[in-house]
Amino acid sequence: MGYLLYNGIAVTGGTISEGIIRIEGDRIKDIILTENSGNIAARILADNPGLEGIDLGKRHVFAGGIDAHVHFREPGMTHKADMASESAAAVLGGVTSFIDMPNTNPPTVTVERLLEKLETAKGRTYANYGFHLGATNGNAEEIASAIKKCPERFGGIKVFLGSSTGNMLVNDKNAIEHLFRIKEKEILVHCEDESIIRQGLEDAKEKYGEDIPFRAHSEIRSREACLDSSMRAVDLAMKYGTRLHMLHISTSTELLMLYHTKQRYPAVTVETSANYLWFTDKDYDRLGSRIKCNPSIKTEADRMILRDAFLEGTIDTIGTDHAPHTEMEKEGKYTEVPSGMPSIQQSFQVLLTLFGNTPEGLCRIASAFSEKPAEIFGISGRGSLKTGNYADIVVVDSGKEFPVTKECLAYKCGWSPYEGARLKGSIDYVFVNGRLAVREGRLIKDASPAGRELVFTA
Repeated sequence: MGYLLYNGIAVTGGTISEGIIRIEGDRIKDIILTENSGNIAARILADNPGLEGIDLGKRHVFAGGIDAHVHFREPGMTHKADMASESAAAVLGGVTSFIDMPNTNPPTVTVERLLEKLETAKGRTYANYGFHLGATNGNAEEIASAIKKCPERFGGIKVFLGSSTGNMLVNDKNAIEHLFRIKEKEILVHCEDESIIRQGLEDAKEKYGEDIPFRAHSEIRSREACLDSSMRAVDLAMKYGTRLHMLHISTSTELLMLYHTKQRYPAVTVETSANYLWFTDKDYDRLGSRIKCNPSIKTEADRMILRDAFLEGTIDTIGTDHAPHTEMEKEGKYTEVPSGMPSIQQSFQVLLTLFGNTPEGLCRIASAFSEKPAEIFGISGRGSLKTGNYADIVVVDSGKEFPVTKECLAYKCGWSPYEGARLKGSIDYVFVNGRLAVREGRLIKDASPAGRELVFTA
């Protein structure tokens, strides 16, 4: 059994070409680039009655997305989300592989916890799954053991240089220096200066009392907090030769610094999320706690520079930082409401809405959404439309516009900050390991989840 996708337009990081993709088993058997795909497909289908032909009607075809920055909340917080529910939302959003962050309960900071998490995911995820190992002030020996025993079973090492959900802040200078000496794995950093954040919160309490408005979030978790921490991380990386992945960059000042850094030190890579490309601090008055996330949403000027940096390539990857909380948890005062929001089902469509109207934009989406994450984390056989790769494929009507409604959401938490927005990009077909997971925009629920454990070669 297999599939023949024809009359589609294949998009990669460097090309856009009409053609045919043949899927056999779990792999891409062949890619034929031709403008005469209908006639050629008819001949192939006649000679291979076991193939199901799908006329894509000039829809765009991408390699399945690889989201290296998600919080699926399992174990320990499954009332918010779990691997089954959020991986279903992922494939509906065109994401066929995810790498989950370690700030669960208990946190993934030992080899034992990593192996437990891998076992928990087995057979339950609609998308391919992998996990990052978390750093603490005192788990250097565990990280060394994981690098020695099972490097292929985790993506990178997550270091919280700013506090967030899970209380995994790393603030011991010696521990940080040790972590930046690691060369075998990517070091992923959440950069916000904790002392600046604490002072910002004290200032806000003095200014507003107990009723701090949500728009003050960008003052409390300020651009200064981001830049100060990011500069220290870059300095350490250049000092020790670290492979450094800068997470969820939100400010124009950080981007300017990172642009110049990458000219001299290309081992630094940069991630942002669709949230920072879509929202601005003006949206706090409308959406309040729903867009409270760490780092904070910044200004319209920051958003404009982020969009430019995406198109120019300073931003390497898009990670959703998908971080669900229940609607009830998102109600209350500023100091009581947790940071984070669900976004994995809308991220690809945000990119298509913002950048999908030009060939250059489509190619940049293919690079940041799929190809570059596979390269950075050494995910073999995935992330690109290539003969012999696993058939993780997304077919999208990139010009079709639709409203985001609560009814279309697959998140366990049941809400999205994008509700009411009009996005482009109807995700019509999604293949995971050669199996059809989404047909005509709907999850095929009678099929067992097709996700497999990712293998990391870098």
